[in-house]
Amino acid sequence: MKLAWVAVVAAVVLGVGPALADANKQTKGKFDDKFRQLEADLPTPNTYRTASGAPGEAYWQQQADYVINATLDETNKRITATGTITYTNNSPHTLNYIWLQLDQNIFKQNSASNQTQTTPVGADTLRIATLRQLQSYADKPHGYEIQSVTDGGGRVLPYVVNDTMMRVDLGKSLAPKQTTTVKLAWAFNITDNGLFGGRTGYEYFRENDTYTFFQAHWFPRLAAYTDYTGWQHKQFLGNGEFTLEFGNYDVSLTVPADHIVTATGVLQNPNDVLTAQQRDRIAQARKVYDKPMYVVTPEEALANEKEGTNATRTWHWKAGNVRDFAWASSRKFIWDAMGVKQPEGSDVLAQSFFPTEGDPLWSLYSTRAVAHTIDVYSKFSFPYPYPTAISVNTWAGGGMEYPMISFNGGRPVKDEKTGVKTYTRQARDGLIGVVIHEVGHNYFPMIVNSDERQWTWMDEGLNSFLDYMAKKLWDENFPARNGPLNVLDGIGVYMMSEDQVPVMTNSESLMQFGNNAYTKPTAALSVLRETVMGRELFDYAFKEFARRWKFKRPTPADFFRTMEDASGVDLDWFWRGWFYTTDHVDMALKDVREYRLSTRDPDVEGALRRERQGVVQPQPQTVTDNRADGLQTYMDKHPDAADFYSKNDQFEPTNKDRNDYQSWLEGLKEPDKSAFTRALRENPYIYFMDFENVGGLVSPLPLRFTFEDGSTKDVMIPAEIWRINSDKVSKLFVETKKIVSVDLDARHQIADAVRSNNSFPQKNEPSRLDLFRSEQSASRNQMADAMVELRAKQTQPAGAAAPIAPSN
Repeated sequence: MKLAWVAVVAAVVLGVGPALADANKQTKGKFDDKFRQLEADLPTPNTYRTASGAPGEAYWQQQADYVINATLDETNKRITATGTITYTNNSPHTLNYIWLQLDQNIFKQNSASNQTQTTPVGADTLRIATLRQLQSYADKPHGYEIQSVTDGGGRVLPYVVNDTMMRVDLGKSLAPKQTTTVKLAWAFNITDNGLFGGRTGYEYFRENDTYTFFQAHWFPRLAAYTDYTGWQHKQFLGNGEFTLEFGNYDVSLTVPADHIVTATGVLQNPNDVLTAQQRDRIAQARKVYDKPMYVVTPEEALANEKEGTNATRTWHWKAGNVRDFAWASSRKFIWDAMGVKQPEGSDVLAQSFFPTEGDPLWSLYSTRAVAHTIDVYSKFSFPYPYPTAISVNTWAGGGMEYPMISFNGGRPVKDEKTGVKTYTRQARDGLIGVVIHEVGHNYFPMIVNSDERQWTWMDEGLNSFLDYMAKKLWDENFPARNGPLNVLDGIGVYMMSEDQVPVMTNSESLMQFGNNAYTKPTAALSVLRETVMGRELFDYAFKEFARRWKFKRPTPADFFRTMEDASGVDLDWFWRGWFYTTDHVDMALKDVREYRLSTRDPDVEGALRRERQGVVQPQPQTVTDNRADGLQTYMDKHPDAADFYSKNDQFEPTNKDRNDYQSWLEGLKEPDKSAFTRALRENPYIYFMDFENVGGLVSPLPLRFTFEDGSTKDVMIPAEIWRINSDKVSKLFVETKKIVSVDLDARHQIADAVRSNNSFPQKNEPSRLDLFRSEQSASRNQMADAMVELRAKQTQPAGAAAPIAPSN
């Protein structure tokens, strides 16, 4: 730090000087208004969506009810189905047609999704999996086969298929508050998920020639018709997920008789499809709240998968007020369940379905993670409103969400020689994390029903933030999505990258999809909760948003406005910076200058200035060496040449200085005189600190002062400090103790991407350097490594330090 002395000015001259005149220029010059009100850019409030962010008195949304009968042909890997859709027009508009989503068509060879896939520029490669896909297209068609479309009376309705969308022309205009009925028949060949990916399909287990089937977007679904965009019929290209209407479902699924089926909703015919023992176990599980119990044991599932049958059985399901319906079916399923007691609301049955390949990982963690998710998410939003929440192991990695049911990955690995199954720490955390995330999607967007096709962050971002909260309440050392323990420590690299777009970009145009739609919103909301707003204000406002828009469809403007409306905090700068730009946080502490208060007494100040002169301007090395060599100056040899200045240096006060000081004291009036006297008595340390906004994204400045006595003090400077000059600011601090160091963002709470400019004096962060052999190692499987036989100790190299004994 720089030490200096500051004089007190007894009066302030009021007037419009050059600085104020420049400020009045506003947008002239280099002024950049980071605090421009967002209302200038948000949609105009109306009777559907209010300025407070709440649904308006005229808010409306459509309803689509379904009755579906479907059959799974396990041999041919095929679904055939018929369905009746009852569509209620709650809008104030008359509709002449409706749009249905045909998301299975993404698997057609000529789909827009397939046709727009690219390969890396300058890297011509062809994967075997791509060859297998091309061969699959030659063997059988993919996508929907629409067999018939009629009205409720059986009259044929004209329709047009446009890639993943289908327009059905109604025989009669549908007036407001009226309903219409559309009946459809369709079929499709189920895709091999391991080959085609996506969110649906089947998995083949070659070792025992068995399958699991998991069906999502398996029926033509009503596209959403909204007040803000009309029909949301932007094509499904693979990233922008689903914008759907709420409705009631009545679904009958005919599958092989030895299959276990799980689905959205409540099973209506358990006596027909479950054994008495299974029904009893479910009843018991509802009353067990501490850990899951088996409905189908591993031994029973293993025996069941070996049998096979040509008989079929129909499972009947109903689900009320949901926006979608998904299901899974297999003879391989182990099934466990436990009850979840909610402080408010009804108890929930948490369940998991998984093949034996998922054990022991799934039996230990999946259903517990389901229950934990409901417990944490409900505290941030509302009690879970559905009767069940389900996790199904449908693939090796990743996850996907639907109402009441989620498809999740994560499995142990089996040693080919010993048959022993182990799993890595990453696999364990991956399973827990994906279950929390996908089950959490029941809240966002399955209940708070955002437009996923338009704004991925509104479901993935909000949900990723809550799953981060839930993971930290599962285990404090649970890693964040981007690797480190603190999500804010990992987001900086992405936010500094050039290859990115703003969070508010349309779902199908996002670059670095996961970082943009998942991790950056998580980081943003973490900063908002822990640093900008504080937990009390944030939690209340977030819960108010969830409560307002439960079973409704919010837009980003509704979220932004509600968070401000319920907290009383102006957050326009925050939304603009984090969601509408690609700026990053890099706050730099450029300088710290220390002062003590001048007494203005020339006898006191002269001596202090003389002392300081010796510190800041020491004698040249030449003079020091001359003295060491015993050399005398001319004035040393000829003292008779000395005059007044030889005896009095520039710091020696004069009588005029003393008279001026007395005149200044006599001129001080109250209350200035008392203030000056008190300041001399307290003798504070005065600091001026310079900050620079290097990254462009304005941010609060959390500071930590470390004092000479070892104590510390945390100071939070609000982001509004940047409202006039968003590039550079200086700030005055007055302390009773001497500061020896200042750290900016010591608690890693603002997502600062560059930490090397955060301390004064500058600090180096110590680390360790490993020597590596020229080879790459696989991901560490600590469980498997622990089972390796211990070899005899090697002789210690001469001169090597003794190993440190491990501590308990």
